[in-house]
Amino acid sequence: MENFTPFSALAGGLLIGLSSALFLLLNGRRAGISSIAGSLFSFRCVDPGWRLCFLAGLVLGPLLIGKTGWLPVDVQVNDSLPLMAAAGLLVGYGTSLGSGCTSGHGICGLARLSKRSLAATLTFMLSAGITVYIARHLLGAGS
Repeated sequence: MENFTPFSALAGGLLIGLSSALFLLLNGRRAGISSIAGSLFSFRCVDPGWRLCFLAGLVLGPLLIGKTGWLPVDVQVNDSLPLMAAAGLLVGYGTSLGSGCTSGHGICGLARLSKRSLAATLTFMLSAGITVYIARHLLGAGS
């Protein structure tokens, strides 16, 4: 674990929780990324402005922080564009099937003590653990 950064991880988690709580308090909406993004592609979307700003902030925030030099942001993508597109479509399908994503269930849903969100989050975490184990120990990726 050469890149383990507990303090920045804790600070990031606290900021995500705080921003999600403020978003719910001030807007009456949950900060579930899949529903925010997915509704942009719906014919019934009547409020695309804030949704586009929210998603732009997700992309631009880390880039701006990286430019300040305050925190190094080193993102390297080594997979092919078709593989990433397929993965994105599968994630989108999964969030539709699961009625939400990790942020919607794991942050917002658990904070509301939702049993469905607890089940979804446990499923996400178990699936992630199995995937990492297979990729690193059985397929030899990331070594």
